[in-house]
Amino acid sequence: MYKLLSHNDLDGVSCGILAKLAFGKEVHVRYNSVSGLDREVEWFLDKGDKNTFLIITDLSVNEENEKRLDDFFQKGGKLQLIDHHKTALHFNEYDWGQVLVEGEEGKLHSATSLLYEYLVLQNHLEPSETIAEYVELVRQYDTWEWEKNDNQEAQRLNALFYLISIDEFEDKMMERLLHSDHFQFDSFEQKILDMEETKTDRYIRRKRRELVQAEIEGYYAGIVYAESYHSELGNELGKDNPHLDYIVILNIGAKRAGFRTIHDHVDVSKVAGKFGGGGHAKASGCSLTEEAYRQFVLDTFQLEPLREDARRNRFNLKQSTFGSMYQDRTENLFFIYPVQDEKWQVKINERLMDEKFFSYEEAEMYLKRNYEAWLVRDDVFVHYLVDEVKKNRSN
Repeated sequence: MYKLLSHNDLDGVSCGILAKLAFGKEVHVRYNSVSGLDREVEWFLDKGDKNTFLIITDLSVNEENEKRLDDFFQKGGKLQLIDHHKTALHFNEYDWGQVLVEGEEGKLHSATSLLYEYLVLQNHLEPSETIAEYVELVRQYDTWEWEKNDNQEAQRLNALFYLISIDEFEDKMMERLLHSDHFQFDSFEQKILDMEETKTDRYIRRKRRELVQAEIEGYYAGIVYAESYHSELGNELGKDNPHLDYIVILNIGAKRAGFRTIHDHVDVSKVAGKFGGGGHAKASGCSLTEEAYRQFVLDTFQLEPLREDARRNRFNLKQSTFGSMYQDRTENLFFIYPVQDEKWQVKINERLMDEKFFSYEEAEMYLKRNYEAWLVRDDVFVHYLVDEVKKNRSN
């Protein structure tokens, strides 16, 4: 008999699907939250069948259970831990641990892709094109490669996962992986996913107006309260506000904080690690500990939301050679315009700043971080230009 303990997200549940394809009725699968795994492991070590082969995927245990699992293994217990998070690399010190973050070509792993390789190598599972296609969708979504590759099918697979129950998702995927030549969504799934995308877009538009900005330990963070669509929301808010180093998504009901970044210079797993959490460099999470609650909730609750940049302008455009106009809450006006040597300069209420910037993005980042300024609508821009023309004529 086998027992698989895995995470309760798409990557973790997909490990369960592969295990059921490989072992059938010979495997018992349990899905856990990050905090729930250690209770399951303790129960297994205290009361479980010691002849059962224990497989742990996409999660890692605490220090106490780490020692107990090694003792279990040294006494003849059957054990395999498979993970892909940097915070779990020390498990490679054990014969029963396999933690790989990326392959030789720099391709990031997921728990599902690692388990698939393991099951095929051990002759537990016959490889197929359909399973490989499914595994790759899961891998791309879990490692955020889907966003870089614009792989909407990977994003839609995750959306489907959260639209139906885990049991229904398992049944649908196993049937498809066993009997289809290629992995694809059926017509009903396509319809509900199209409807969900519309709902997601509306949700993101609303949350854009609630984002606040705070400087925290040398980084600029965008903070928003949300219970749904964390990955999509974090991704869109990050792209809308590239001056922010990372986005914090607070789920107060679940007492959780999620962290997302679009930048390569930021590793949000380190941010989550300060509060006992973890994850990937681009996406991670933690429980709302007392310190996390103080830093992200109490210290930021009174902040005013950021104003969005104007989206439908025809004249006041970013990176315009004629200049781009911004404004802050105290009605200061800022003008970013190009100068010689491919540099950019900023005027603040007609006063020229001493600094020159090496790119438009650098100048905009300065305004957004220091003044929380936003790109104004065309009517404000045109009104400013008309006033400037009148001033010049009168002089």
